[in-house]
Amino acid sequence: MAPTLRQAQDGAGSTTRGMAFHTLTVADVERLTDDSVAVTFDVPDDLAADYAFAAGQSLALRRYVDGQEHRRQYSICSPVGGRPRIGVRAIPEGMFSRWLVEEVRPGAEVEVQTPSGTFCKDPALLEGGRHLCIAAGSGITPMLSVAGTALAGSAAEVTLLYGNRTSGSVMFAEEIGDLKNRFGPRFQAVHVLSREPRDVDLFSGRLDADRIRRLLQVLVPLSTIDHVWLCGPFAMINDARAVLTDLGFPAERVHFELFYVDEPPPELHRADPVVAGETSDVTVVLDGLSSTAPMPRGRTILDSAQATRSDVPFACKGGVCGTCRALVRDGEVDMRRNYALEEAEVEAGFVLTCQSHPVSERVTVDFDA
Repeated sequence: MAPTLRQAQDGAGSTTRGMAFHTLTVADVERLTDDSVAVTFDVPDDLAADYAFAAGQSLALRRYVDGQEHRRQYSICSPVGGRPRIGVRAIPEGMFSRWLVEEVRPGAEVEVQTPSGTFCKDPALLEGGRHLCIAAGSGITPMLSVAGTALAGSAAEVTLLYGNRTSGSVMFAEEIGDLKNRFGPRFQAVHVLSREPRDVDLFSGRLDADRIRRLLQVLVPLSTIDHVWLCGPFAMINDARAVLTDLGFPAERVHFELFYVDEPPPELHRADPVVAGETSDVTVVLDGLSSTAPMPRGRTILDSAQATRSDVPFACKGGVCGTCRALVRDGEVDMRRNYALEEAEVEAGFVLTCQSHPVSERVTVDFDA
């Protein structure tokens, strides 16, 4: 799986304040498929409050290789109240994922950041109601947290549409079965396989727009659904949102996150081309402290800020997770791509610093906002 690089598309609240890394011990590594595992962490009593998580939140993991810092973001699959547990699928040449899948064992110590993310911005949304979860591949990870939390704490009903290549590549197959056994008719799971024939043609193929539309029309009437939760590749998210919009489902009741982006980022488009080598004086506000430094306009604010502020928050650097979100309080920046902020946040002046270049002579970005 590609690492679950979180994109929270629900909340306007900051997910960076108070975040810190601690060394946690791996309690369990469970083999899910040939190329994926679930990793559970022990949390000492004195850090229990710091690692209490909401449904759909994630953990950033950190390691150093040859003196270079690497981070990856992985969604928590546990229901609220459980121990932090993540699902990881190894990707080809994946330095981080292959390490977790092939080398990490119980007793290993891993640097883990406190939980972040606002996939489910309001826990009250899961207190009852009817929920539709649409996931593909490793996108199942946060869905288990959302579904398990909703089912365990209320009279909620959950329907899961889950797309994979083959039955052997289905992550958390046992956990999905356990939910069905435990909650009976309150939980329904529909598996769609793209490379393995099914008895029902509707369940054979990719979760593209046409198949999602047919599944909704045949199996899940949207008139019975209160909230829809989406997690998976960029194309699936786009297809599902388009279908839901076309069928008249309210956009404010659709919640989604990406685990990777499978299209190239758009090119920069500036009315006034930036002269190579030109700089801006950028002020960074973080944890109540301000620091100002000249930054190249051809480099992202996050990359430049790391030279003077090693504590600047980030995870994916791909415009997906939202960890590096900050408010532009002064000046102008150019944001290259955005898969993590709502339109209202952008209009309010928030940007992803990993995708933003300074444009004006002076810029102030506030990570505390």
